[in-house]
Amino acid sequence: MSQPDDSSGLNDGYVYREWIGAASVGRTTLAHLSDKYRHSTEEEWRARFVRGEVRLDGLIATGDEVLRAHQELCWHRPPWREPEAPDSFELVYEDAALLAVIKPSGLPTLPSGGFLKRTLLSLVRLRWPEASALHRLGRATSGLVLFSRTHEAAAKLSGNWREGDVEKRYRALSDGVAAQESYDIHTPIGLVPHPVLGAVHGATAKGKPSHSRAEVLERRDGQTLFEVRIHTGRPEQIRIHLAAIGHPLTGDPMFASGGLPREHAPGLPGDGGYLLHAETLAFTHPMTAERLRLYAPPPAALRMASEA
Repeated sequence: MSQPDDSSGLNDGYVYREWIGAASVGRTTLAHLSDKYRHSTEEEWRARFVRGEVRLDGLIATGDEVLRAHQELCWHRPPWREPEAPDSFELVYEDAALLAVIKPSGLPTLPSGGFLKRTLLSLVRLRWPEASALHRLGRATSGLVLFSRTHEAAAKLSGNWREGDVEKRYRALSDGVAAQESYDIHTPIGLVPHPVLGAVHGATAKGKPSHSRAEVLERRDGQTLFEVRIHTGRPEQIRIHLAAIGHPLTGDPMFASGGLPREHAPGLPGDGGYLLHAETLAFTHPMTAERLRLYAPPPAALRMASEA
């Protein structure tokens, strides 16, 4: 399934909304936005105020307003040209309640950052307008993504997910030759400092409990091919957990050994360059109670020699 041609090259723009919390009370609108959203400089935010793109409680803001609790602050981002991304996916399962598709690497699952229309969700909704993604994969991660087609299916599967009924297995290529055959990883994941974004998820004792199990599939020259099963669903969990045990994903511009952002020229969470693939998804069908196991063949670089 492919996305229709957009001759203008621009999307429709988007309104980013937030409600002011206690931590921002007393700050100016300019100080709040430039400090919280560090993807843009203070000068860039100031220019947006000048162009009338920022509104506070429905009124065009100047940047000098002193914020109060519960005010609505909006940035009306004008239409923009999104980065290039794949425009197709593969359907692996379909019934009246569910869809499962294989997402290619490089295509965001949901709108975020510079992507609004060029997402897996947009492509799927061209054919199934009612579809909602039940989970997400990172932009560079390929593999299985499950969608619901009804509210009932979404509610039941979300409950099953929380109860641990859904099994997810990935393949990952990491730096370093593993000394063990398997690793049971419980490194907590939470927010850690990042020089550009302020904070990102990483390995920290102050984070939330997290659990992954990594099994060695194959050792290569300076690398290890892992199968990883995740028992919790923290952001960037596999990237952080494999880095935490000293085996960061090969080519990952974000996480260094130890599970924290790289000290020199750290990348952003959406940056690619690594190989991670959601290979297997097993769950109980919310309507029929049948146990389903879906499979997405791994890309060539993530196959074992015996699978070539």
